[in-house]
Amino acid sequence: MSSQAIPATSPSTTPFRDRGAMLLLVPALAVFVLIFAAPLVDLALESFRQFVPGRIGSAPDSPFVIDNYSELASPSFVGVLLETFRISIAASLVGMIIAFPIAYGIVRRFSRRGRVACIGLMIMLVLLSMLVRTYALELTFGSVGIARPLLTAMGIAPTSHWYIETLVGAGLLHAVIPISVLTLIGTVQNLDPRLIDAAQSLGAPVWRAHLDITLPRSLPAVISAFLISLTFSISAFVIPMVLGKGRVLFISNVIYNRFSDVSNYPSGAAVSITMLILTLCVVYLVSLVQHGRRKRA
Repeated sequence: MSSQAIPATSPSTTPFRDRGAMLLLVPALAVFVLIFAAPLVDLALESFRQFVPGRIGSAPDSPFVIDNYSELASPSFVGVLLETFRISIAASLVGMIIAFPIAYGIVRRFSRRGRVACIGLMIMLVLLSMLVRTYALELTFGSVGIARPLLTAMGIAPTSHWYIETLVGAGLLHAVIPISVLTLIGTVQNLDPRLIDAAQSLGAPVWRAHLDITLPRSLPAVISAFLISLTFSISAFVIPMVLGKGRVLFISNVIYNRFSDVSNYPSGAAVSITMLILTLCVVYLVSLVQHGRRKRA
């Protein structure tokens, strides 16, 4: 008499198990809707409200208009938008160029204790207050900083526009380099160093071996670190506010002025939604290019 194996889970119990798993997601989904989705929906609705000067925000029964978005085509706003992306992209690219050798050196050139110490240092820099690091740069390289005599001797005016832009970019680098290093360390650790040794044994110079082996295998992590740095740089508020001295403005500063100084909530909401859409488009395009590269590989 043969006995058949009884399945551990009956098909009739599968829907109940799936239903229980879905119920476990309800609290997380409720929190997500409450603190993320609902404010964004409210912000989007506010961006279409008509603003009446003298009020704080829009009236509850104000009509829906598109004037808040049409005014964003003005040359002043387009200039701030281009300046935000130009400085942010430049700082993110330079940050990648600096962060990758640092991550590689930490993994390949330091002992285990040295790696732990370096990673701890990078974490400390990430957690360091943004105001502390920003005012440290201001005190060092600003118009009253200790580096001013050196700048004057080199013929560089600390109040020139291009110098202020460079100072804002340096402030962004101070923030994005530690983040990028921590993002790249894990990928560099997973690279097989024997591939570099094999390439060198076949006659390839060190720089060629890294360009043909190390960099292509690390490219997904490099792009991820770039996107993280770009997202942080575009949304930076304290750095351009302090180091920009009112002459270099980011979109975040414009949003703050619309909400705080003139109480034009609909206009500030329109700028916020526009910036959110543009940032998502940039991240999507970069991710799409990376995905196409992976499919071709």
